[in-house]
Amino acid sequence: MSGEKAPGRGLFATLAAIATVTAVISSLGAPLVPSIAETYDVPVATAQWALTATLLVAAVATPAVGRWASGRLRRPILLGGLAVVLLGAALSALAVEVEALGIGTLVAGRALQGVGLALVPLTLAVARDEWSGPVLVRRLSWLSVTVVAGAGLGYPLTAFTAQQLGVAGAYWFGAALVAVTLWAAAHQLPRAAAGAPQHVDLVGLLLLSSATVGLLLAISRGEVWGWDAPATIALGAAGVALLPCWALWSVRPRPEDRPPLIDLRLATRPALLGPNTVTICIATAMYGLLTLVVLLVRGDPAEPDAFGLGYGVTAAGLVLVPYSLLSVAGSRLARLVAARLGPHLLLPIGSTAFGASMLLLAGWHDELWQALAAMALGGLGSGFTFSSLPMLIVPHVPAAETGSALGFNQLLRYLGFSFGSAASVALLHLYGGTEAAFEGALVTLGALSLLAAAASVAGNRLPGRGAGH
Repeated sequence: MSGEKAPGRGLFATLAAIATVTAVISSLGAPLVPSIAETYDVPVATAQWALTATLLVAAVATPAVGRWASGRLRRPILLGGLAVVLLGAALSALAVEVEALGIGTLVAGRALQGVGLALVPLTLAVARDEWSGPVLVRRLSWLSVTVVAGAGLGYPLTAFTAQQLGVAGAYWFGAALVAVTLWAAAHQLPRAAAGAPQHVDLVGLLLLSSATVGLLLAISRGEVWGWDAPATIALGAAGVALLPCWALWSVRPRPEDRPPLIDLRLATRPALLGPNTVTICIATAMYGLLTLVVLLVRGDPAEPDAFGLGYGVTAAGLVLVPYSLLSVAGSRLARLVAARLGPHLLLPIGSTAFGASMLLLAGWHDELWQALAAMALGGLGSGFTFSSLPMLIVPHVPAAETGSALGFNQLLRYLGFSFGSAASVALLHLYGGTEAAFEGALVTLGALSLLAAAASVAGNRLPGRGAGH
């Protein structure tokens, strides 16, 4: 189907709005974390769950929603998912306005908002149904980078709203954005799609979600409970033990009409190892960087051993502007590099640039402009990385398996986001909570990005990179 018709442009604008607005909703966590900690008088690690819960629900809901939303259910699930996000935003706003509801209600509302990020793969599925050829690849790349750019644009928007109207006002602002997007989706989404809803592997969903929750709780609460506390050790061990159980369950023989939650055999093909490895590494580092730079900008420089610059929530949001702008610019530049030099260079370049941004911030963070420069470089790396993933994955899988391959990559992205959100604060506390700890956390995450660059180079050298392998 041609992508040049006016209705097609309207549909693409709606799909981009869904991806962008859900990313904006996800960004309602990081700039507000210090304010949430102050509002409820809780540690930053506890307040960080206002971000981590959203990303965690996105990770575990993405594969299930993708299968439930096949065929005729795609439109109602997209609309219903947006309605759930709207409910979550309103619940979070009420939790701040009505103090008796407590931080638990806020986190619950933020968890509901995580369903929005699980809708992003459905926008890719709609695009695959509506367009083909170079138009499809170009629009898949744009939709892929909108999550990154949307998070960056959402930071200053929501931070400014919070500065003017308070934390509750930021969540009401998010609710308004979702309401407008829901209205547009109701008018633009196709009325019907081919195919029937697919089987959902509920056992696999339970194993994966339990493993992820256990690991994240151990990482995020270890400083509060104690790293050697029985609860921390038990949750961490359970999470580690459940991951191989999930993998074994996923690869066991089964009827064709009852597929696993994630096709791990497809995901581990040689051509996909590099992109998938880079995805989870860069996603982890990305939300680590976003969290740490907010703590840097908003931190109180008067406190002992402090590393903060002492700015307000608006400045914490604005520091993401260069990140967002360079993400979009990086996606455009990536296509030029791919056309002239080949797509195999995109992931190494993107991962290296992102790692360099974290090392730059670790070495120079005494002035706001230094943070802005580091975020610009990080945005360039993110743009190169995330926009290139569809063009690196789609040519190497059969058409019938494209959705599964992109869905798994999206799952890895959200898992990385949630681990980065929790791990950045955990590393900061583990290293002592001082300026040296801030630098150490950035170096650790920067090293992860550089390892991803090396993995992508190694993946390019693996045999069996054809679609039929």
